[in-house]
Amino acid sequence: MIELHQAGRIPDTFRFMRFPPTALIGRHQALSQEVDVPHCRTQGIGIVRRITGGGAIYLDEGQLGWGLIFQRSALGAVSLPEIARDICLAVAAGLRRLGVDARYRPRNDIEVDGRKVSGTGGFFDGETLIYQGTVLVDMDPAAMVAALRVPRAKLEKRRLDSAAQRVVTLRELLGPRTPGLPAIQRALLEAFAERFDVEWSNEDLGAEEGSLAWRRHAEEIGTEAFVAEIDDPAREGDFAAGQHVCPGGSITSYLRLEGPARLRVGQLLITGDFFVAPPRIVLDLEAALRGAYVADVGPIIDRFFAERAVEALTVTPADFRTSIERAVAATGSGA
Repeated sequence: MIELHQAGRIPDTFRFMRFPPTALIGRHQALSQEVDVPHCRTQGIGIVRRITGGGAIYLDEGQLGWGLIFQRSALGAVSLPEIARDICLAVAAGLRRLGVDARYRPRNDIEVDGRKVSGTGGFFDGETLIYQGTVLVDMDPAAMVAALRVPRAKLEKRRLDSAAQRVVTLRELLGPRTPGLPAIQRALLEAFAERFDVEWSNEDLGAEEGSLAWRRHAEEIGTEAFVAEIDDPAREGDFAAGQHVCPGGSITSYLRLEGPARLRVGQLLITGDFFVAPPRIVLDLEAALRGAYVADVGPIIDRFFAERAVEALTVTPADFRTSIERAVAATGSGA
């Protein structure tokens, strides 16, 4: 849909999605660190890597997914954080129409009394915005906890004992008054129409969209290679790790040095639950540092971001530098 929107073949679109039981990790996350892969395999839970950033989530039939494919200028705001705020405010307004006190929590969540009922995230691809989210209508928290490996640090940051305490569903909030999916979809569409002054017309997914989606799935995003592209670098003993936890997420850099004196960057892998646009910028940063002397890492990172148009929803260039420099320090290099 991004490609067809960029080509002018489809209009601005609000899309609804449903999922079978699925563990869905962010574009830059390490698979085995976020998902209990053996459990998911034995229980028939799908494992997917999405094209947007952010953290791992568990989806099933009791949740409603939604996504926007929009022209950047159509939403009025100019930066990704501003657009994320406006979208989240619209989602919160839509959920309040259903009778829950949903509120936007910066930078990309919607909460009810401090518990997440909807998570969101996205990026720009040129002038096209792809922005996605979920509404937790109903869910078995035990199934989520069993499928995902939620880092203890993330729970402690919110003073929680388990991941199940962090989320809340419409079913828990409204009980027998929980509306059906058509009513939830209508509430969201009405809230978006009001906030962004748009009108909707209902259409099924077109044949061209479906054909292209299946081709992309078969060739790339649906393959095991793509899902396991980043697995668990910590298993390899010669990688040093540097983690940086910031208000909007976490970045962990895995670094292997090379050369007789081990003063050059051999391999670098940057993982985490962050959002950056475009997502490929992380691969470009890894490539820019490969072969560099560790003493030059900081200046190279600063120059890299100064020369490129990068939009980040939850992290800053300084956060990347901190994570990578901590990995350098962990190698014991004297540089």
